[in-house]
Amino acid sequence: MSNAGRFTEHALSEWMKGDGPDSDIVISSRIRIARNLQTYPFPMLATNQQSLEVLNRVSPILDNEDLKTISNFTLLPLSELNELERKVLVEKHLISPALANESRNGAVILSDNESVSIMVNEEDHLRIQCLCPGFQIKEAWDLANQIDDLFEAELDYAFDEKKGFLTSCPTNVGTGIRASVMLHLPALVLTQQINRILTAITQVGLAVRGLYGEGSEALGNLFQISNQITLGQSEEEIIDNLYGVVRQIIEHERAARQKLMYETKPKILDRVSRSYGILSYAAIMDSKEAAQRLSDVRLGIDLGFIKNVSPHVLNELLVMTQPGFLQKTAGEKLTPEERDIRRAQLIREKLAQTT
Repeated sequence: MSNAGRFTEHALSEWMKGDGPDSDIVISSRIRIARNLQTYPFPMLATNQQSLEVLNRVSPILDNEDLKTISNFTLLPLSELNELERKVLVEKHLISPALANESRNGAVILSDNESVSIMVNEEDHLRIQCLCPGFQIKEAWDLANQIDDLFEAELDYAFDEKKGFLTSCPTNVGTGIRASVMLHLPALVLTQQINRILTAITQVGLAVRGLYGEGSEALGNLFQISNQITLGQSEEEIIDNLYGVVRQIIEHERAARQKLMYETKPKILDRVSRSYGILSYAAIMDSKEAAQRLSDVRLGIDLGFIKNVSPHVLNELLVMTQPGFLQKTAGEKLTPEERDIRRAQLIREKLAQTT
C-alpha cells in the first residue's frame, strides 16, 4: 500500500476509536497553530522555488528524536496525491480545501494515528493541527504546543514583539491559534433553543461553523465552535474561554435531552426508529438526508433507545458517505445519483454488521 493509501483507504482515524470525555455530545477537540518562516514570503506571494525551499527546511525535522517520541510521521507531497485522495483527506479533516487545491509544493505531515496533521505551504508556511476525541481541548493544546516548540527550535518563525506571530490572514495574527470543538446538538435543535444559544456564543467572541469549517452548513446537527480572537489574549486565555462556553453548551444540550425524554419520549423514539429503519433499508440517499438520519440514530444511542450500534460506526459513516470517499472506494468517479445509491448501500452494509 502506498503512503497515501495508508491514510485514505479507511474512513475512521485511529484517534477517533477512543472515547473521550463527554463524547456523547462532543465529537472532537482541535487546536490549529499558524506559523510562518521569517526569511520567506508568505505562501500566496512565494515563488515556486521559495515554497520548495520552505518544504526542504521543514522535512528534515521529521528525523528529530524528540518528535519521534510523539509518533512516527509521514510526509505526503500533494503533487503525489490524486484528486480523490486529496478529497478524502479533506473529508477526514486532515487537510483543508485550500491545500487540496494547492499546486506549489504543498504537503501534509501526518502522524500514524492521524491525530496530528501539519500542513505545509497552505495559507501559511505551517499549520499544525492536533485532534483529540471528546472534550479534550486542553490536552490538544498541550500536544500542539509541544510540537510547535520542536519546530520552533529548528526554524526561525516570523514574529513581532508587539503583534506576536505573523500570519497571512490578519485574523490569525498574535497567537496564531484556532481552538475548536465539534459538538452534536440535536436536542437543542429539536427544542428550538439552538438559535438563542448560537447568538449568545457569537456575542462572547466565538464563531459557529458547520462540519467542514468556514462557509459549511451545519449538517446532521453538528456545530463547530471556535475562537475568533487571536490578538490581545494568551493561548491559555483563549482556550479557557472556549472551554467555559462549551461546558455550558454541554449542560444545555443535556438538559434539552432530558426535556425531550420527559415531554415527548414516544415522538423521539418514533423519530429515531424511523431513521434507523430508513438507513437500514433505503436504496438511495443523498448526503443531507444521510447526515440528518445518522444524527437521529446517534441521539437514539445516547438516549438508550438503540443498543446494538456503536457511536464509532456513525463517526465512520460520516466520512464514508462523503463524495470523495464514496468514489475512492468505488475506484472511479461517480455521478450524483450513483453516489446516492452507493451511499445507501454502504450504510446498509455497515449497520447490518452491527446486528
